[in-house]
Amino acid sequence: MKICETVFWISLLVIFYTYIGYGMLLYILVRLKECFRQTPPPPLPADCMLPELTLFITAYNEEDVVDDKMRNSLSLDYPADKLHILWITDGSNDRTNERLSHWPQATVLYQSQREGKTAALNRGIRSVTTPLVVFTDANTHLNRKALREIVRAFANPKVGCVAGEKRIAVQDKPNAASGGEGLYWKYESALKKLDSRLYSAVGAAGELFAIRRELFEEMPADTLLDDFVLSLRIVMRGYTIAYCADAYAVENGSADMHEEEKRKVRIAAGGLQSVWRLRALLNPLRYGVFSFQYISHRVLRWSLTPVLLFLLFPLNTILIFTSNTPLLYAVIWLLQALFYFMASWGHYLSAKHIKNKILFVPYYFLFMNINVVRGFNYLRKRRGQAGGTWEKARRA
Repeated sequence: MKICETVFWISLLVIFYTYIGYGMLLYILVRLKECFRQTPPPPLPADCMLPELTLFITAYNEEDVVDDKMRNSLSLDYPADKLHILWITDGSNDRTNERLSHWPQATVLYQSQREGKTAALNRGIRSVTTPLVVFTDANTHLNRKALREIVRAFANPKVGCVAGEKRIAVQDKPNAASGGEGLYWKYESALKKLDSRLYSAVGAAGELFAIRRELFEEMPADTLLDDFVLSLRIVMRGYTIAYCADAYAVENGSADMHEEEKRKVRIAAGGLQSVWRLRALLNPLRYGVFSFQYISHRVLRWSLTPVLLFLLFPLNTILIFTSNTPLLYAVIWLLQALFYFMASWGHYLSAKHIKNKILFVPYYFLFMNINVVRGFNYLRKRRGQAGGTWEKARRA
């Protein structure tokens, strides 16, 4: 039973560290670092100093948002003669291309065959000649100063990628998907900001991020998390990822938990795929502080921690009857049971479309971890397809 107790406490420690402890430790490390060294942000560059950049948008059957996206892109505070807008619309068979034809400011690359978002990125980047590339999704709106803030971050020559902030639009009647996702991204944004202040943000989200054009590396067409892999490959080349909270993309949350489930499972599978393909980053002798950040912020969430979370309850039950301190384990068991009850009640309210932000939090947390486990199966099925080719997946 000593082994059972040891596994239980290690599991509990890992779970706590992954979701709470790392954030606390990160905050302390950042404060200690900034006690000795603080670097003031560079000033916003004047118009004459702004580089040309390309706003790079991949879209598949996005006719409903094309006009809004173009209006938003043209309203950004950036000189028109230095802003290039490029759409890659491979495989679209709705009116996406027809709508784009009414916007002469946009360059459109299209092929009838749909090969997936990663293939579209690999193909479209060959047409980009500007020194900076800003990637964004068709269904997101950028704040007016976003591009200037991103360019400001590139004033540091060590920065190879700039990650913008993702925000979830406030809805009149938030469901568990939009409400839970919004709270999740607020916490994620805080962690990313601290990561960046310590050394480097750990990856970028496809809603808004930018890179130096010469640092783009073509990725295998079956890559599921193209934004994450692309940004971390830049770190592997000795650059850092700056997090820019003043450049943000706003999008609606998932319509319901069914849509959110499909998205989370694909992301979880992509996370597992990325952990394997970026396994060199697990070597702290080579990547130092970033390895610590990468393992703490990403690897644990996508691999070990969800498994330990679901192992914790049965281990706890066993220890109530076999340990020398049954009362302690009974209290912990009751706390776990309360958590699962609240998550289940949140699920029930979500199904009934009843608003309750408090219960949406444990439901969304449990929901995310369940879908990480499902991601293992998703990945296995993709690898089992003919020729070992995985189905291309869109994250939006």
